[in-house]
Amino acid sequence: MNNLGDLEIFARVVSAGSMSAAGRELGLSPAVVSKRLRRLEDRLGTRLMQRTTRQISLTEAGQGFYERVLAILAGIEEAEAFVSRRSTLARGVLKVSAPTSFGRMHIAPHINAFMQANPDLGVNLMLRDEFVDIVGDGYDLAIRIAELGDSSLVARKLAPVRRVLVASPGYLQRYGRPRSIDDLDRHICLAAHNNDPWKLEGPKGQIIHRPTGPLQTNSSEVVREAVIGGVGIALRSTWDIGTELAEGRLVQVLPAYEGSRNVAIHAVYASRRFLPAKVRLFIDYLAELYGPAPYWENPVSDAPARPAGGQSGSGKPGSSEAVRPAGGDGNEPGSNSFDTVDQG
Repeated sequence: MNNLGDLEIFARVVSAGSMSAAGRELGLSPAVVSKRLRRLEDRLGTRLMQRTTRQISLTEAGQGFYERVLAILAGIEEAEAFVSRRSTLARGVLKVSAPTSFGRMHIAPHINAFMQANPDLGVNLMLRDEFVDIVGDGYDLAIRIAELGDSSLVARKLAPVRRVLVASPGYLQRYGRPRSIDDLDRHICLAAHNNDPWKLEGPKGQIIHRPTGPLQTNSSEVVREAVIGGVGIALRSTWDIGTELAEGRLVQVLPAYEGSRNVAIHAVYASRRFLPAKVRLFIDYLAELYGPAPYWENPVSDAPARPAGGQSGSGKPGSSEAVRPAGGDGNEPGSNSFDTVDQG
């Protein structure tokens, strides 16, 4: 069992990022943690980590060893749960990564219900718009809004994503409503991430439109506020601005064109033979909460029933068609670019 304890210490040091942080989590002194790591490396006959005063980094051998240690520890956790007939209970800490806006709007409000249904489980929810290294950074799973490509990771689709073109009534009153896709060239178009091209699907298949406008930003939330404020036209996801559409603060334009239907909301996790109960329960919770017809597509009603959790001025010319509210729009951070999950 000493060997198993060394593996647990090694995995905790990697996930915590330092020996001192791992020691605090395990109730051990940094000196003891360092001694156990040296003993493990001596037994294996190879260096697993490069150590500096501020951080540690895995060697090539260490990275491969870490991935296999995680699988071993997960298997042990599942074996213990099976033997003790506790496989349906979630324990420990669940570490989750999610996009900033989506996590704030559609995960954080529902965390309380999940935790109440799983009182022995803690949740560490990290919000960031960059893809994390799920294995290397010690995450149990990540929520990703993307068009998935080939990956060694496992992904489960939680909900579809509809992305539509929208503008505020004030903008359309000033500049008119575009009546064809070519009219977008005469309008202010808002996009994050250096004006990444919009991949749109229309009556004649997929087209690429390159948005142009005076506002440049790396923030999808800035684009969101700008389109609501009447700066221009944007491609947004319905999960992001469904309420504004329902209230008439935004209006859908060119409804025959929407963002690529290959983009969806996924739960992504490391490929393991035995999925820990805490991961499975959280994924099931979100899948039931969102589903194939997520609540943000019909935001007029109150908050959704939650599952139990396991338990004036001049501008570009346009047409002057009358403004009519329409339902549905939104965008995730970086939604104008379609990354794949094999970045980690």
